[in-house]
Amino acid sequence: MSEAMTSAEAGPETAEDAGTGSGDGAGGAVDAPAAAAPLGVDREATGLPAVDALLERLAEADHLPAEGHLAVYEDVHRGLGAELTTLDAHPASAPRPHDPRS
Repeated sequence: MSEAMTSAEAGPETAEDAGTGSGDGAGGAVDAPAAAAPLGVDREATGLPAVDALLERLAEADHLPAEGHLAVYEDVHRGLGAELTTLDAHPASAPRPHDPRS
């Protein structure tokens, strides 16, 4: 049996093997992820206070690491869904005065 292994037998490449290291030739250092930074996306007011508050909540994700984004996005998604549900609900019609037309 041959001692040379195929790439499938060797397993997945590591960051060092794939050349994603720091590029300084040290062979052991891998670049750290970039720090959280605001995306600079402008948010326009909708005129609906509850929706505007939820959109402002999205700004919190700008200062969180990527792992924290999901919780913020899910919270805003739930809130926007609830607001849409209230918009779809028709208000109860007020009782009409009796107007007999005979």
